[in-house]
Amino acid sequence: MTAPIRSRLLDFVEPEPGPPGGEPPEEGPRPRRSALLDLADSAPAPPPAADGRPGPRPGVPPYHTPVCVPAHPRSVAGIGSDGRPARVPFIVVELFAHPTQGTVAFAFTSPAKLAAALGEAQPWVAGSLGPLAEEMDERGVMVLLDPRIAPGEPNWRPEDLAALAQEVRR
Repeated sequence: MTAPIRSRLLDFVEPEPGPPGGEPPEEGPRPRRSALLDLADSAPAPPPAADGRPGPRPGVPPYHTPVCVPAHPRSVAGIGSDGRPARVPFIVVELFAHPTQGTVAFAFTSPAKLAAALGEAQPWVAGSLGPLAEEMDERGVMVLLDPRIAPGEPNWRPEDLAALAQEVRR
């Protein structure tokens, strides 16, 4: 018998603080803090652009803002360095149809926001907002930061992740 597949997405989210003056939250195992957040906290502030470019406009996040991007692994058949058949892995950023913006990519400033919008089973990768926006702009795709998404069925369910895991293992 196998254990059910469960997203580990929320294992890395810090719990929300309880209401002021309310009962303290139940103490249980505390989820681990994401190593990405540790790196972001310890990184020095980026220096101003050496080429005289202006910094971000008010309300626009800095270039190196860490984001969670809906994505999943894929692979194609290829030839390894030894000349034998091999699987070549890569990551696919998921794109979405937007009613007014056309094709868009989503980016979320926290795993909790991604899970709330797309469901706990949504696979994702961590990256920086600036390089993501530049890469998507080259393809004519706009990046939406922390978009509001109409409630509905999530794109990914635990059984989809199980099927993807089997595909990736081939």
